[in-house]
Amino acid sequence: MSSPRTTPTSPGSPSRTGARAEEVRTRLIAYRIAAYATGVMLLVLTTEVILHWVFKDPRYHWLAWSPRVHGFLYMGYLVTTVLLGTSVRWQPGRMVLVALAGTIPLMSFVAERNVTGEVRGQLGTAPQ
Repeated sequence: MSSPRTTPTSPGSPSRTGARAEEVRTRLIAYRIAAYATGVMLLVLTTEVILHWVFKDPRYHWLAWSPRVHGFLYMGYLVTTVLLGTSVRWQPGRMVLVALAGTIPLMSFVAERNVTGEVRGQLGTAPQ
């Protein structure tokens, strides 16, 4: 019988760590896409709110779809944040702070840069 350290399913085995790193890379890509999409839609939503409440002109009603789209994309952002956070073992508070970045204009872009640098540092990959 082989030692638990040398079995393919043990945490330290090369096949498992390689698969785990690939899983983290995939989740990082999904997180980055969600962060950018959420950030762009939040900027559109912020523009819509300003135009609607400041100018009160019915010509700006064509942006009324933006809250629903941002909400839908934000749910995807939350899911990708939790998936990435659990795979790199973030504390729950860290996940909450990264998740809240999708509610403040421009912060999802800042959070994405910080998270990408941190995760790539953990994986030992160079920035692209």
